This record gives sequence, structure tokens and C-alpha cells, in this order.
Amino acid sequence: MKLEFDVRYTAQLARLNLSEAEIAKFQSQLSQVLEYVEKLEEVDISGVDATAHANAVFNVLREDAPRDWFTAAEALSNAPRKANDLFVVTKVVE
Repeated sequence: MKLEFDVRYTAQLARLNLSEAEIAKFQSQLSQVLEYVEKLEEVDISGVDATAHANAVFNVLREDAPRDWFTAAEALSNAPRKANDLFVVTKVVE
């Protein structure tokens, strides 16, 4: 079954100026896509659970546990500019 897709109307909605050759080319391509989607609709998926991801998604973060960290002096030891125990950076927002 040949499905029709109105390329001219869709191009008008998108404010695209297509040539007659482009309209014919896109008409053919989009009709092929719609035919493929129609084939996909015939597939029996009654035993398939709905899913948001093709692969299982796991939380890969480590457990949040307290530990020793830098002191302020250690963190600032390599800073190119510092003042009042703070990093001095270039202003980026006016």
C-alpha cells in the first residue's frame, strides 16, 4: 500500500521554499518511511514490557561516606590568585 504524505503542505507550514524536484524526492522518501512504520505496527508486541531504555540503567555512584578532605590551606596552595582564604577568579558576569 502506498501511503501519501503531503510534502507541499508540510513545507508551507515550515515556511520552506522547495523546488518541484525536492518535493518529488521528499514525497518518495517520506512515503517509504511511512510504509516502514506501517510494517512495524504489524509486529506483535503483546508480550513485551514497556521500557524507557533499551539497556538496563543502574546507579553507578559510590556510596556517600565521610572521609578526610583538603584543608582550606591545601586547596588554596596551588591557586594563582587568592584573598581572604578564597579563590580569586576573573569576573564573568556583569
